[in-house]
Amino acid sequence: MTQKPLAAATTLVHAGRPPRGPGMPVNTPVHLQSIQYSADSPGPGDSFYGRYGNPSWDGLEEVLGRLEGAEVPAVAFSSGMAAISAALTALLPPGGTVVLPRHAYLSTIAMALDLAQKQGVSVVQVDIADTAAVVAELDGAALLWIESPTNPMLEVADLPALVQAAHAAGAKVVADNTFATPLVMQPLTHGVDAVVHSVTKYLAGHSDVVIGAVVTRDDQLRQTILAHRTLYGAIPGPMEAYLALRGMRTLALRVERSQESAAELARRLAEHPAVREVRHPSLPGDPGHERARAQMSGFGSILGIRVRGGAEAADAVVQRTSLWLPATSLGGVESSLERRRRLGAETTTVPVDYIRLSVGIEDVEDLWTDLEAALGA
Repeated sequence: MTQKPLAAATTLVHAGRPPRGPGMPVNTPVHLQSIQYSADSPGPGDSFYGRYGNPSWDGLEEVLGRLEGAEVPAVAFSSGMAAISAALTALLPPGGTVVLPRHAYLSTIAMALDLAQKQGVSVVQVDIADTAAVVAELDGAALLWIESPTNPMLEVADLPALVQAAHAAGAKVVADNTFATPLVMQPLTHGVDAVVHSVTKYLAGHSDVVIGAVVTRDDQLRQTILAHRTLYGAIPGPMEAYLALRGMRTLALRVERSQESAAELARRLAEHPAVREVRHPSLPGDPGHERARAQMSGFGSILGIRVRGGAEAADAVVQRTSLWLPATSLGGVESSLERRRRLGAETTTVPVDYIRLSVGIEDVEDLWTDLEAALGA
């Protein structure tokens, strides 16, 4: 009898635990060690030294790999940027061309531009929602980097079409799935070569750990990424891995709650007189709505608004909230917001009055009351 595959919510709770047995722990222990007993002739990849492996990573890597639909475990890193660096290094040769969104995680863009200066890489930025424009830039490219929805403008890419076009042009594809999480979208099922995560955000979910990961279905590519981690030492600490996996146990509940609240807040904000525009794929009028319905199982927990009155009014809204935390990060149990153009490095095509909101798991009526009061003031 073929066993029915477990739902993602069940996988999150039960995968990655130690084997059952009398006296065995239920949770993966924290292994605080730099050396381990080894064979007489240990080789690269053996966990005889702390940089090569640690049992504390195994559960996290197993769970995340299974969530993304990979047949091999994820590779955990010391941070989301370490994961991004490994993916870029593995898939973008010196002198190659990378096509990436004009709106994306700022540090991803900064790293690509740094590679342009140091390794002769060509960087082409595109509107990732304009499929024809992206495809036009793929000729001769080595790598297509996708965010969907994008940070911070929440544009939704036509993932299947872009992957097909990139592979036809001979380019590899990486998707940053931090915003959506594997519960909302699984890019590997659309043919993406590798997925990166800032596990710091939704996966860990409690704003108390910095950690990242790369996931791929290709075991050879995984070995390349694993070798990068070992050589450059971008390994997660055992306590960080423990905290991330513990946070992931409740991911399904947190995403369900925060997505539902985000959609409700988006609906109300769209009717508020102080708001000139709302971006959230749940809204029928949002440019990414139909694509999100077709390739995602939800609409995510990040939304964006533009307020009337420009940057000064947007700053005032952020300063007047009491429950919404003014913070740059996102994906925690607490709701946060920020005016993105207050950051000098933010892309100039992001409007000066644009506020990005990360919806947490608080009561939606409390969140609305706080936000409505700040907008009304």
